[in-house]
Amino acid sequence: MDPREGAQTLCCHASAESSGGGAAAGKGAEMRGSGGNAGSLEPAPASGEVDMLGDSHAHVEHQPELHRPNSKAGVPFGSLDSASAVTSTVKGPGIPVLRSQSAHPLDPLTPTEIAVAIATVRAAGATPEVRDGMRFVEVVLNEPDKNVVALADAYFFPPYQPTLYRPKAKGGAMYPLQLPPRQARLVVYNKRTNETSIWVVELSEVHATARGGHHRGKVFSSVNVPDVQPPMDAMEYAECEALVKEYPPFVEAMKKRGIEDMDLVMVDPWCVGYYGEEDSPSRRLGRPLIFCRTESDCPLENGYARPVEGIHVLVDMRHMQVIEFEDRNFVPLPPPDPLRNYTAASSRGGVDRTDIKPLLITQPEGPSFRVNGYAVEWQKWNFRVGFTPREGLVIHTVAYDDGSRGRRSVAHRLSFVEMVVPYGDPHDPHYRKNAFDAGEDGLGRNAHSLKRGCDCLGHIKYFDAHFTNFLGGVETIENCVCMHEEDHGILWKHQDWRTGMTEVRRSRRLTVSFFCTVANYEYGFFWHFYQDGHIEAEVKLTGILSLGALKADENRRQGTVIAPGLYAPVHQHFFVARLDMSVDCNPGERLNQVVEVNMKVEDPGPENPHNNAFYAEETLLSSELHAQRDCNALTHRHWIVRNTRTFNRTGQLTGYKLMPGRNCLPLAGPDAKFLRRAAFLNHNLWVTEYKRDECFPGGEFPNQNPRVGEGLPTWVKQDRKLEETDVVLWYVFGVTHVPRLEDWPVMPVEHVGFKLLPHGFFNCSPAVDVPPSEATIAEDGIKEAPAKGVGPTDSIQPTLLSKL
Repeated sequence: MDPREGAQTLCCHASAESSGGGAAAGKGAEMRGSGGNAGSLEPAPASGEVDMLGDSHAHVEHQPELHRPNSKAGVPFGSLDSASAVTSTVKGPGIPVLRSQSAHPLDPLTPTEIAVAIATVRAAGATPEVRDGMRFVEVVLNEPDKNVVALADAYFFPPYQPTLYRPKAKGGAMYPLQLPPRQARLVVYNKRTNETSIWVVELSEVHATARGGHHRGKVFSSVNVPDVQPPMDAMEYAECEALVKEYPPFVEAMKKRGIEDMDLVMVDPWCVGYYGEEDSPSRRLGRPLIFCRTESDCPLENGYARPVEGIHVLVDMRHMQVIEFEDRNFVPLPPPDPLRNYTAASSRGGVDRTDIKPLLITQPEGPSFRVNGYAVEWQKWNFRVGFTPREGLVIHTVAYDDGSRGRRSVAHRLSFVEMVVPYGDPHDPHYRKNAFDAGEDGLGRNAHSLKRGCDCLGHIKYFDAHFTNFLGGVETIENCVCMHEEDHGILWKHQDWRTGMTEVRRSRRLTVSFFCTVANYEYGFFWHFYQDGHIEAEVKLTGILSLGALKADENRRQGTVIAPGLYAPVHQHFFVARLDMSVDCNPGERLNQVVEVNMKVEDPGPENPHNNAFYAEETLLSSELHAQRDCNALTHRHWIVRNTRTFNRTGQLTGYKLMPGRNCLPLAGPDAKFLRRAAFLNHNLWVTEYKRDECFPGGEFPNQNPRVGEGLPTWVKQDRKLEETDVVLWYVFGVTHVPRLEDWPVMPVEHVGFKLLPHGFFNCSPAVDVPPSEATIAEDGIKEAPAKGVGPTDSIQPTLLSKL
């Protein structure tokens, strides 16, 4: 086996192939309680947030007396010390409800767990030199198998739904006494040896009355991964900037351009990609882009408005040495653009508009969602919030409470796993600008601490995020993930023209989001949940254009001139969403398939005498090679994930539809260098059978990756069957950005995304039970609305009444 493959089998995503299916979700589930009863979700503010949910209530578990079958000696009931779950056969109708564990198997690692994992790996270093050289790139939860998640949801954590988990066993059902210990997965780079390794540390919680409990770790596995470079770290970027600004030839080159104050200079290190053997991962390389501010005493100035062109710098990031330097082409600095700044009027010398009235969003009775740790319930939706340094926000175990049909699973795991931004200018240095923002930098690692009133409005629930820094310290981004409700206009409406009676409902959605900055660009990643049962994934792009400088007589058609001597190259932004679906699947079930739907025009003939007929043609994507698909707006192409064994009231298979939004494909030739590492961009949709080690479309380590087509293009060559299995959809979507003057100095938000819509999943509209609004806004204030519809006579329009 290739050592890289062995390393990837330790990937953080859930579950072993034998388990399949989704988390504890499915049909025929018991209904959950409400309020403060066992099985409900009580508001629980994240650390560092202002508690806007009122006084929290202690969760009281109403449990029958625990049945404690014989267990192994020395293993305390309900502890997390054992390396494996203990089960026991329980006969009879009684179902034991067991004591909750301290952390759900999908909860992100706590700061304590991160620190314990790092200390454990450090202590395992063979020599002091090895330990001193360790740099910690990533420490994340090693997500457990899906069956472990199902056990946790069934017996250990609210909403306690044991009926959803019924493993087959002789002599009766198997009930667990404890869950497996949590595991941390660490990516470690050794700066002394230039080696990358992956460690898995088993974390156990030791309960002690005096100390309140503490953690300990044990190395579960470790493996070296050859011929790779892990993502760059912010500490390396800062060291690189300081190094370049002190390098004498660079200082001289800047003096030629009239800059002697190095405090004005901005050095943005970029990963080098892979263009040939000189970029091989045997060296850890950075290729900086240079910019220069105009005023050293103005920290709010837009430094990206003056790019420095013609200077070639290559840095050995491991030894922090400039190994190549050349002042290749003297390009004068663009003159200061008077419109370059974007801050408030007082700091940019402009005038802000004065005609904006306050817009207040209030929820006097609090929010409609309920939160317990990382578990969320809202409007029949329930899911868990996760976060990783690479992907950022992760949505786990998405399910919908469907009345008598119980808690029905939709997806096991939803996240954005990669981003690629290729530029269309063939000139140096722009042809090398093709960043893998998730795999080379990390979306979550670059996340913001969000501000109430600016990033989010209304009654907000925040979640913090915890990371390791390069040296192994633990850092926290407070208020990293924002969750709140939004009014979303009209949900549905109809007016009977005969009576004038109107029924109208307003739409509300639950939004979970985070923002990150990668150098000059900002990206907001949003998951919206709606009352009609659909989910929307949205990316908001904003920030500052990455510019180039032009000589006085120079013009380039691969960009837009923004200001004298300043232009913005054309480029594209691609995003990859990994959708681990589990439509109507109970734990352990592998019962999904994907069909493609295209609209077809009926051929002229007896069946189409008026030449107006068209219909939806379905095609089963039967294998992975067959499931490499592209969007087609001409045929209204979309894809449906169906359960092969569950039917709705009309006899159709239940499903969820992936509905594309705006999209594009790479505008590059087949031999483009960046496509060596990003061959997954060649199709908008890929479908694979779930495998635990298949986590990232370009492989785990795209930085300086010399291997062609690693990731999705290689996996699908197995051509695994997809007629009925545990399917993962990889949806690739993007925008082509031809910059406008209106995008300068800061780009208004551009939106792109897709939707997951129920398709035969429900027997009718799930939004028909949304009640009318309780109040309407009139010019003279707030007035109560009728409880149901409108009055039978008062609302009839006079003209209609006269006609009737």
